[in-house]
Amino acid sequence: MASTYRLLLDDAPAGDDVYAALTALEVEEHVELPGAVQLTLGVNRGRGGDLTFVNDKRFTPYARVSVVATPEGKGAQCIFDGYVLAHRLHVRTGTTDSTLAVWGQDASCLMNVEEKVREWINVTDGVVANTIFGEYGFAPAAANISDDSPTHTEQGHTLVQRATDIQFLRALARRNGKLCRIACADAPATGVGYFAKPDLTGPPAVTLRLNPPLDWTVDALDVEWDVARPTTVRARQAVSAAGQPDGIGGDTTDSGLRALDARDLAAFAKKPGTLPAGAQKPTTTLLTTVLDDQRELTLRGQSLLREAGWFVRCEGEVNVSRIQTVLRAGTLARIDGTGSLHSGDYYVWSVRHRITTDAHTMRFVLVRNAVGPGPS
Repeated sequence: MASTYRLLLDDAPAGDDVYAALTALEVEEHVELPGAVQLTLGVNRGRGGDLTFVNDKRFTPYARVSVVATPEGKGAQCIFDGYVLAHRLHVRTGTTDSTLAVWGQDASCLMNVEEKVREWINVTDGVVANTIFGEYGFAPAAANISDDSPTHTEQGHTLVQRATDIQFLRALARRNGKLCRIACADAPATGVGYFAKPDLTGPPAVTLRLNPPLDWTVDALDVEWDVARPTTVRARQAVSAAGQPDGIGGDTTDSGLRALDARDLAAFAKKPGTLPAGAQKPTTTLLTTVLDDQRELTLRGQSLLREAGWFVRCEGEVNVSRIQTVLRAGTLARIDGTGSLHSGDYYVWSVRHRITTDAHTMRFVLVRNAVGPGPS
């Protein structure tokens, strides 16, 4: 299959008995949801009469599971590092065709075990994220304090947490137009906490080509667009600060992200003059919230447009043996062969890996905040 993989259980290589019984291994990596793993194992009667793997210490609650994939001629990639949270046993008479499905979630599950009430004072949202990541031993990403929120002070509004740590950070990330997740890089036990806006800079990690017929890397793609989304945010908030009796405004038409091609949502969805006059206006949403200054209000508006701006979605499946690369969520990928409107760079939103003894396939979702130039 032009790639190899390693399965680690409690930081030790899985034994030959596990590899021999493993019928399917699936891993999902996502930029805004927890990473997940599912192992499906054939079950038999052991020497003592008990079922194999069902009461195995390697698959007990919160046992550690890691998956490392290595494409031929490339470096290793840790595509999952997390913990066992559930299993499902299907057992038949005589144990023939019996199976055990084991599910796990990435290390962010450790941040979801206790709901807390906590007040954060004189800190920004990025500092809060880095502090919480540090409490679990995760290294903070360098971009976490870029495009940061204003400082939450006692003179204005402090930041109050009433949720688990990961629920709290994901809520903060969404209102800041950022993505929050725990990801590993090359090796297990190297978790990095991300609380950052999507990185749309740099070259694409891989090119997915439909043509020419002798040099294709993906055999089918489904691309769709949806323009029923806001392109303008109107925002105004009354504040108690002196000298601002009329409140503050934060209207914006800019998401703060680089457009991945010639026409962003506003340019592509521009309404024709043949529509009624009232319908020709840009699609606008009204933002109301409680905050302390104009910069924070503008950040909230940008976050709405950033989320709405992913109006192009591309789905497909590719084999590692074809592209010689492990596709990773949070990177850029280029599409060739879909015409001037849809060819170009995309952001990798999610990847679902399925690894068997014969192949390593990746089902992916790509998103885009722009399309190519208009018809000539």
